[in-house]
Amino acid sequence: MAEKKPYMVFDPPSAPTVATDIPGLAFDFNLGLRVSVPEGKYQVKFIDRAAHLMVYDAPASGATASSNKRYFVDWRLEVWEEDKLIFAHDYLAKDKKVLIKFAWPALGDMLAWFPYAEEFRQKHGCKLWVEVDEVYLNILQPGYPDINFLLPGDERPKDLYATYYLGLFSPWDNRDMQPADWRVAGLQAHGAYLLGLPPEEKRPRLLPSPKAEDIRPQEPYVCIATQATAQAKYWNHPSGWLEVVAYLKELGYRVLCVDRDRVTMHGLHGSTIPYGAEDFTGERPLQERLDLISGAEFFMGLPSGLSWLAWGAGVPVVMIVGFTMPGTEFATPYRVQQFHTCHSCANDQRNEHHYEDFGACPHHRGTDREFECTRCISPDFVKATIQRLLEAEKGRKPSP
Repeated sequence: MAEKKPYMVFDPPSAPTVATDIPGLAFDFNLGLRVSVPEGKYQVKFIDRAAHLMVYDAPASGATASSNKRYFVDWRLEVWEEDKLIFAHDYLAKDKKVLIKFAWPALGDMLAWFPYAEEFRQKHGCKLWVEVDEVYLNILQPGYPDINFLLPGDERPKDLYATYYLGLFSPWDNRDMQPADWRVAGLQAHGAYLLGLPPEEKRPRLLPSPKAEDIRPQEPYVCIATQATAQAKYWNHPSGWLEVVAYLKELGYRVLCVDRDRVTMHGLHGSTIPYGAEDFTGERPLQERLDLISGAEFFMGLPSGLSWLAWGAGVPVVMIVGFTMPGTEFATPYRVQQFHTCHSCANDQRNEHHYEDFGACPHHRGTDREFECTRCISPDFVKATIQRLLEAEKGRKPSP
């Protein structure tokens, strides 16, 4: 069994990287604000410039002081010797080397947060490197030519001025690792807050490859994805996908299932490609899935990574949801969700989701109400949403 990759490795340079004219005094922003001072009677102050707030004021001698906050803060650093200010620095990343590390392995998280890396680069005028898992490199690099890409284990640039770590850090109410709780703020806004940016929705730039036309069907088609990383994300209606696939075929569409897995088994829970859908599953590169999805009339999926991929490709997305509240994912006018039963447990701050617990249903596990949030989404509701999409998107051409 392959060794599981760590979700995030916090590995800043061993010592602050930015030297000063004062021997023994150095600083950086590679794990929050860090400053090393020589032996002497020094006073170190950390000031949040945006909040006009002194957050640290303490003596230091022959030591390194660091902030508790690991995310972006517009810091001012001051070092005093007795009553004299001997050094001050206001955060300024212009033309400096900055690294953003993305957590492994969730596709949806990556696509939600990556647009803010480019937003950060433009705002600060920095030389930006990003570290991403290899599986995402090919779909992201073409849309972001001004960003330098690294894979885990690659040599990093020397003299990094700052490093930021993007992830969902458990426990989710840990305010040193993240300024807001994603369960309240929403998944994409979480990434914006980590980088000190406005939480405005940003679509990732995902481009079809030159080979896209060679693999796309010539007839009108729809892509679907029925698998997810937790049973609570599935459409748990017993005949839902069967009825909708049949309906799409009656409308004249080919229906391509682009999940990675054709069949999944997790304990008592199992799922398979819907009858009538064409099998485009398997260990395909993400770019190939992007090429297929970007030529579809529309995409149908769940609150999971391939829905984010379709959104990034500019394709209308029908998203069947019970697990999360509106605002957690990107906005789509074709979100299918009912509120008559228990729903949105992912956003309930009483719950700390455990990724290894595939069958979690926090409020009704093992009862006849288990997964009622999506079991009670009727096929007719989904069909009506498809009809509304077709009327609204009439004349839209798929991506070239």
